[in-house]
Amino acid sequence: MELLLLAIYAAICIGVFKLLKVPANPWTVMTAALGGVFMIGALLVVMNYNHPYTPDARIYFYTTPIVPQVRGRVIEVAVKPNEPLKMGDVLFRIDPQPFQFAVDEKRAALAEAQQNVRQLTAAFDQATAGVDKARAQLELAQQTYDRQHTLLERQVVAQATVDTASRNLEASRQTLLQAEAAAERARLAAASRIDGVNTTVARLQAELRDAQFDLDQTVVRAPGDGYVAQMFLRPGNMAVPLPLNPAMIFIHQDQKDLVAAFPQNALQRLNPGDEAEVSFAAMPARIFTGKVRRVVDAVSQGQLQPSPTLINPEDRFSKPGRALVAIDLTSDVSAYNLPGGAIADVAVYTDHARPLALLRRILLRMKSWLNFISL
Repeated sequence: MELLLLAIYAAICIGVFKLLKVPANPWTVMTAALGGVFMIGALLVVMNYNHPYTPDARIYFYTTPIVPQVRGRVIEVAVKPNEPLKMGDVLFRIDPQPFQFAVDEKRAALAEAQQNVRQLTAAFDQATAGVDKARAQLELAQQTYDRQHTLLERQVVAQATVDTASRNLEASRQTLLQAEAAAERARLAAASRIDGVNTTVARLQAELRDAQFDLDQTVVRAPGDGYVAQMFLRPGNMAVPLPLNPAMIFIHQDQKDLVAAFPQNALQRLNPGDEAEVSFAAMPARIFTGKVRRVVDAVSQGQLQPSPTLINPEDRFSKPGRALVAIDLTSDVSAYNLPGGAIADVAVYTDHARPLALLRRILLRMKSWLNFISL
């Protein structure tokens, strides 16, 4: 911009000297030069402060590294580079056989556990019946003992007969205790439940869902609308769930942001809603209108993060950093080939020093014409 102003001023000076026939001597030339320095310097200071300009603007887009959830050999790559995709479209497939085997194994174990639950219920019923039988035998042994004891008092039977009845009674008591213990074990085994489901069955159901999830993850799908660029994945490659080693990069097409980086001295004049004009290097001699959406309230050089080393102020002050401003384009650019990452010049017009906004507009348009010969 400064060079453009100097070129304009030089052209005006030449016209004045030629048309008005002003003598070119050291005094007039020095006066023109010093006057130009002061005048252009004042214009630049006032214009740059009140109507900020930056050549450091770019269209930013969002990407998602595609990292598979499971490890395996790629058997199919269903996507081609730069072809439009919808959310849920298949990107690639991993060999599902090892994961299908795991699902089949868990299903068999679950079926066996469910069968065991029925067996536990039957065993509990059997143990309960055993308790009833042992209790009936105990009652019979008690009755037999009482009867033999009465007969002994009448001297009808011998002492040996009573002793035999006594041993049978004690044996019946022990049998009942054993039956009750077995019934308690069967009850505890059958009553081991969580949310009404046998604990073993619940565990195997969770393991089956986990195995089914891994099987489903062998089909990797698009996370949104967009496309894949620079796709190098091929069948036979090993896909591994490592965040630092994605299988491909997915580019989202639903949102792109034009962000401009301004010097920090422009922050006091930039406000949301200010008018903006944009000149893209990819589209020379065209000016697009927009508005300031947001001024980011942070400069990257000031961020702090946990680190094993102390902060070195010299590293931070070597580059003061720029203020980021998000611009919303109000002009329709859908008819133009404007890729993500395209660079642009941006000028913002505030409510201060409005007459100088015209000069800024002229300079921006002159700069846009220069895009024909330089990038």
